[in-house]
Amino acid sequence: MPIQYINFNGSLVPEDMAVLSVDNRAFRYGDGLFETMLWKDGDIRFLDFHIERLQEGLSLLQFEDTGVFDTFFVRNKTEELIRKNNMMGQTLRVRLIVFRMGAGTYGPESNKAGYVLQVERKQDSLRDKKLGLIVDLYTDFKKPYSELSKLKSNNALVYVMAGNFRKKHAFDEVFILNQEGNLCEALTSNIFIYYNKVLYTPALTEGCIAGVMRRVVMDIALSEGIEVVEAEIKPDIMKVADEIFCTNATQGIQWVMGYKQKRYFNKISRVFQDRLAAWTYDIEE
Repeated sequence: MPIQYINFNGSLVPEDMAVLSVDNRAFRYGDGLFETMLWKDGDIRFLDFHIERLQEGLSLLQFEDTGVFDTFFVRNKTEELIRKNNMMGQTLRVRLIVFRMGAGTYGPESNKAGYVLQVERKQDSLRDKKLGLIVDLYTDFKKPYSELSKLKSNNALVYVMAGNFRKKHAFDEVFILNQEGNLCEALTSNIFIYYNKVLYTPALTEGCIAGVMRRVVMDIALSEGIEVVEAEIKPDIMKVADEIFCTNATQGIQWVMGYKQKRYFNKISRVFQDRLAAWTYDIEE
């Protein structure tokens, strides 16, 4: 197989090359953030939103020189890596990990940022408009909420445990609860629930990630005249909801077909899927 390359702090190196030391803060403390993005048709989709979220998170975590990670930097470094891997013209998953450099224990000696950039072919999903997700609730561990909860942090133990649960029980997706037992998010997605002609999604104060696709879907809903309510949502709504769908930057919109014995429609989610395919902010802004 051809060698795959990653970008480690500006150097293109084979992905199986050891690049992290035992003292790396991302490894030791989960001290960093990441962005997962979609490269399609020669660019990263909704890149401005990803950069805005990344820079806001880095500032919140007191990193220095957060402006280095701007749209020009990320776009050009991604294209350079894609060319190196002979992946031009493909739809790709892009992952940018930014971590705090330097030594120190809980008190870092430096707030300078290092990074790792990866690209990989986006796997075709077996789920389409005709076949939705089968989901369940994950209840063993709940996600605490604070101002840090909205960040895509390298600290992901709750998600790892939820991922084990999903794999063990062969679900397509699982929904995570916050510390109060309310719906928070899915394992890899934000969630939306359509009930009585209103679209509900957990508020950011409920501990969910501030998803890029979540933001886009809310804008699409506004353009379609669909009311969106960001709220505290009890899991019981899943028993009476008309539709449920999940959103993330690489998979877009995936509708939920079933939860336990409950089955859902996909009329509204299909509208969003169709609008998303051609959605652009060139005109809307």
